[in-house]
Amino acid sequence: MASLFTPEAHAETLIEALPYIQKFRGQTFVIKYGGAAMDDERLVERLLRDVVFLEAVGINPILVHGGGKAITARMKEAGLTARFVNGLRVTDAAAIGIVAETLDGVINPRIVETLGRFGGRARGLSGRHVFVAEKLPPQTEASGEIVDIGFVGEAVSTNTQETLEALDCEIVPVISPIGATREGVTLNINADVAAAALAISLKAAKLVFISDVPGLLRDPSDPESLIPSVSPAQVTELIAGKVIAGGMIPKMRSAAHAVLQGVGKVHMIAGQTPHGLLLEIFTNAGIGTEIAA
Repeated sequence: MASLFTPEAHAETLIEALPYIQKFRGQTFVIKYGGAAMDDERLVERLLRDVVFLEAVGINPILVHGGGKAITARMKEAGLTARFVNGLRVTDAAAIGIVAETLDGVINPRIVETLGRFGGRARGLSGRHVFVAEKLPPQTEASGEIVDIGFVGEAVSTNTQETLEALDCEIVPVISPIGATREGVTLNINADVAAAALAISLKAAKLVFISDVPGLLRDPSDPESLIPSVSPAQVTELIAGKVIAGGMIPKMRSAAHAVLQGVGKVHMIAGQTPHGLLLEIFTNAGIGTEIAA
């Protein structure tokens, strides 16, 4: 099929991207990828081509991947029912093994292999070697019920040596969102929270959340209600006003915290948008929500 764009139009697109390429060359981007888009092979390949492109033009991408739907499917096969409290997966002793096996043994190697097919070099890292975690306290549901969410933690510090070594060798680190306590206990970490912790530790120029939604919506049922830009203070107000709810709460809190701790900007885009990562980073308009100070 012939291209709808003239050679001149293609050249103009490259020229539009040029100042962004120059600005971010040598900078680190932490990219969190998750949601239903991970189940569509075409969308996965488009996103990973974008990641290879970033590395090819001198940007240092780090990929932190999710895997929620695959974990839920594996839990169902094992007779376990998925439950979420405040956007966090309740993870008991039986579930944590499934979580770690799915993330480290299935999803992570598949992403590394795909990046390699597109000419990139990637190295899979278990989050257990990257994130030092502590167990989260019991959570309070909207109904007032207090729930022990089990083997779920937050990253309290990071071990970035292997990540930095990979970047120095122009290799893309691919990291799973699990951590280990100082005693060696494996904990499930929300992928948005894990990516934000790593971005803060590395003082990344950008943290990009790629998921099922096009960004922050004032009305979740209306894609046209996209909020293009918010500040950390506005995030707090929108959570209090219940505009931000459910699984968006840990994502937006992580985004706001990352900006306050020195990350340049945070972007939220939809994984279903073809080459959405490049459109958000290298065009004047962008396509999602930007969180900035």
